[in-house]
This record gives sequence, structure tokens and C-alpha cells, in this order.
Amino acid sequence: MVTHDSGAGHHHAPTGFIRKYIFSLDHKVIGIQYFFLALFSVFFGMTLSLLMRIHLVWPTAKMPFTPGGQMTPEQYLALVTMHGSIMVFMVLTTAPQSGFGNYFLPIQIGAEDMAFPVLNMLSFWTTFVSLLVLLSAFLVTGGAPISGWTAYPTLSALGEITGPGQGLGQTMWVIGLAIFCVASLLGALNFITTTLDLRTKGMTLGRMPLTVWAWLITAILGLLAFGVLLAACILLLLDRVAGTSFFIPGGLVVTDTPITWHKGGSPLLWQHLFWFFGHPEVYIAILPGMGVASHVLSNFSRKPVFGYRAMVAAMSAIGFLGFCVWGHHMFVSGMSPYSAFAFSLMTMTIGVPSAIKTFNWLGTLWGGKIQFRVAMLFALGFVSLFVTGGLSGLFLAQPSLDLYLHDTYFVVAHFHLIMGVAAIFGIFSATYFWFPKMFGRMMNETIGKIHFWFTFIGVYCIFMPMHFLGLAGHPRRYSDTSGVNFLAPLHSVHYFITMAAMVTITAQLIFLFNLFYSMFAGEKASENPWHATTLEWSIPSPPPFDNFAGHVPSVYRGPYEFSVPGSTDDYIPQHLIPEKVAKAH
Repeated sequence: MVTHDSGAGHHHAPTGFIRKYIFSLDHKVIGIQYFFLALFSVFFGMTLSLLMRIHLVWPTAKMPFTPGGQMTPEQYLALVTMHGSIMVFMVLTTAPQSGFGNYFLPIQIGAEDMAFPVLNMLSFWTTFVSLLVLLSAFLVTGGAPISGWTAYPTLSALGEITGPGQGLGQTMWVIGLAIFCVASLLGALNFITTTLDLRTKGMTLGRMPLTVWAWLITAILGLLAFGVLLAACILLLLDRVAGTSFFIPGGLVVTDTPITWHKGGSPLLWQHLFWFFGHPEVYIAILPGMGVASHVLSNFSRKPVFGYRAMVAAMSAIGFLGFCVWGHHMFVSGMSPYSAFAFSLMTMTIGVPSAIKTFNWLGTLWGGKIQFRVAMLFALGFVSLFVTGGLSGLFLAQPSLDLYLHDTYFVVAHFHLIMGVAAIFGIFSATYFWFPKMFGRMMNETIGKIHFWFTFIGVYCIFMPMHFLGLAGHPRRYSDTSGVNFLAPLHSVHYFITMAAMVTITAQLIFLFNLFYSMFAGEKASENPWHATTLEWSIPSPPPFDNFAGHVPSVYRGPYEFSVPGSTDDYIPQHLIPEKVAKAH
């Protein structure tokens, strides 16, 4: 076993600017780099979604960055593709795990750094390169790809003959994704090794915060899932540039041109490979948020987490079952009804550990001394969105219903609520909760609450009506519905969604102001402003270079010792030796 004394994760403090802030080996700096990469990506992705919403409501409106000033259907599909890709990979995968996980996992287990600091640095810069490659698809001849973030062959495999953006733009997309897979695999190895080998004295698995458990399980999912996606990307790239036919069947005719140079491939093979990654990816995005929500709800309820072991078991079960349900994305692919029944059954089964977590969150809140700080509000919002999004998943888990709903806005609403917005609320909760530790200052609570209510109400106004669009049979990925008669009565719903999106996206500028203003002019934070119990709150804010200034902490109790009977304080930190715990007489 690696120990602190063996030098694992240890390196000397840098002295130069480049080594300290650019090519840093410090896990805290790397975590902040990931955070700001995700922050740039989320605003870029939101801008793309706003352009899409404007075009849906005013299809003839003059738009920026479009030849002739009017958006074509192909350009709309390019926005759909890049919005999804950037949000899923550069925001939802990056911020909760690589951002906050990198910063706080070593501190919460009492380590000086990650197990492999150089690998950690390489992981970030590989992610940065993948973002640049992905964005370069906008700049190449033909523009960005139009195949959606799932890139189904044969549309994505045949090249520019299938449409604008399917030439070099699609190739850049595949290469960017493959590079991201490499970065994620490097990060996953680091997270797993750090958690298993660098825990401080007394930090048993049963004393780890639920955030650490979430990051560990997410890293295991990433290690297993991103390798499959990397292989799929390599095969797709070979189909595109090397003349292979892994995903391309014979007998195709595209724009009156027979495709004679490909035969024998299977488009469904890509779907199996992609969704074997894709459904665990949902939990890669949401599990860190579950850990943060559990952590924050306990802290601001001043109560221990209800059913700690059940929470760990539920997260582990979600991680395992996440690899058993990928076929529910393929109910419309013509699969055997027996296979569909099996995947439907497994999909319903994964609702059990999700329900356990939800009831345990409610149990944590029940009878607590709840403090409605901004981090707590976003954690409560996370629970609300997770439940709402999960309920619509019960419908999509039924093959007979999914056949009708699959290609409609119902699915768009479902995955945005449970995977997108819920995970974003987890990120917001983590930001407001850990900002004092990261930057040594407090974020403004009043501004934060304004941001929360605009965002919480706004996302429900955007995505709840999309369920109704789906039930009415509104297809997704249509760039202009003005010529479709049966969709004409639904235009007012699109108008409402677009107005809500404009208000909600504008509200994120409130967060941006609060973030940067507080970073430089916020109230100075104390060492432990939230009266929390875990190890990160036992060191100065922001932490010193080696986290614990050479004093390796020892852990004497679990992570959620709040309102302990017989104690004078309503919390007992993990590192406080038993002799110093003040007893009430």
C-alpha cells in the first residue's frame, strides 16, 4: 500500500509562473483549470442552444455566423450536434468529476496530492486539446457535423457525400472525442489509485465522505466506459479515412450514387458500442452530483446522512446496473421483443437504488435544523430535478411507449432534466459550498438566491412543456416546423420555451458576476464557515500547497457527525481527537 511516507503524490512547490499556474502538478490548480474550462464550455453551449431556440420560433430571422444571414436546416443540425457534444463531454463529465473531484478528493481523504501528479496534469491538457479539436469543426470546410452528439452511422461514416459538415468537420469531431477518451482514462486511473492507496490514518472506506465514494464509483465507470467509446471512435475513423466497413453495410445509395466501396458493416454495432458507453455516461455526469447533494443536505440539515451504508450501496448498484441497460436506447432499432423486455426490466430495476437515495435524502432532511443557504437550495433543486426527470424515464423504459415517444421532444425533456440540469444544479451547489475553501472568500448569498430562483423556475418552464410537445408527437431535430400542419398549434409552446430559455440563460450572468466579484471582493472566509466536519474544513482557506502543511491528519470518526447527543457543539470534525470533544453536562 502506498503511504505518505513513500512519496506518492509528493512534489516540491513550484516557483515559476508557468509551472505554478499553467503546467501545474498541484491537484488544486488542476481542479480550478478544469472548472474554468467547463465554465467556458457551458456558456458556449448555452449560446448554441439559444440560437437554436430563436430559430425554432423565428425561422426566417437573420442570424449571425450564417451565410446569407438565414440558418439552414444543416446549420441547425450542426448546432444540435455541437451543443450536445460540448455539454455532455466538456461540462457534465468535466466539472463535477475532474474539477471538484481533483480539488477535493485528496484533501477529503487526507492526502497531499493525487497519486500521479504528472498524469493529472497531462489529463487536463489532453482534455484542453480535445476541446480545441472539437471546436475546430466549426472552422473547417463544410462546417460542424450534422449527425447529432450520438453520431449514428451511416450518416457519420460515409464522409462529405452525406451532407455539409460530414467531411472534415465530422472527422475533427471523432478525433476530438477520441482524445477526450484518453484524457478521461488517465483521470480515472488517478482517481481510483488515489482513493484506494493514499487515505490517511483512520480514513477507512466506511469513514469516507459520500463525495469521495461518488468520485470513486464515477472513476470506475469512466475506466470501463471510455475505453469502449475510444475503440468505437477508432473504428469510425477507420471507416471514414481508411476504407474499412465496420459500420457501413453494402447496397447503400446516397444522393443517387451507389456506395460500392463499402460492404459488410453493421450500423447497429456503433449503437451498441456507443450506448454501452452512453448510459454509464449518464451516471458519470450525475453520480458526483448525488455525492455533493448528500454532503450538502447533511451539513445544512445539521443531521447525519440517513442510511450512510445504504447510500454507498445504492451508488454502487447504480454504477453496476448502468452497464446493463444500454439497450433501452435502441428499442426502435428492430431488436427482438425478448431483448427489449430484458432491457426494460433492468431499466426499471435501476429505479430501486435511485429511489433508495431519494428517500434517504428526505430522511436526512426530516427533523433537521435546515439552513437555507444557497448551496442547500441548489442541493434541494438537484433532488427535485432528479426525481422529476426520473419519473419520465419510467415511461421511456416501456418498449411499447418508447416506440411512440423515442423520436419526440419527450426524450429531450427527460434527459435534459435528469442528466443535464440536475447535474448542473449539483455543480452550482458544489460551487457555492466549496468556493470559500477554494478562493478564501464568500460568495454573496443574496445574489446567489436570486440566481437560484431564476434558474430553478426557469429550467422547469423550459423542459416541462417539452414533455407535452412529445406527447403531442412533436419530432425532435426539426429545424423548422412552420410547414408541418399538425404542429402549428404547438408553436405557442415553443414561443414560451424560448422566452423561458432567454430569461434563464440571462440569469446565469448573475452567477458569473457573483463568481468573479466574490473572487476578488467577497467577504473573507474563515477556515470553516459552514461548521462542517470533513477534512477540507480543518485547513486554511485557500489550502496551502501540500494541503496539510506537513502535518498528516488522523481520522477518528465518520464524515457526518452532526447533532451528536451529549456534545456541546452541533458538529464534531473527523480529525478532532476524542479527548478534545467537548461534552455537555
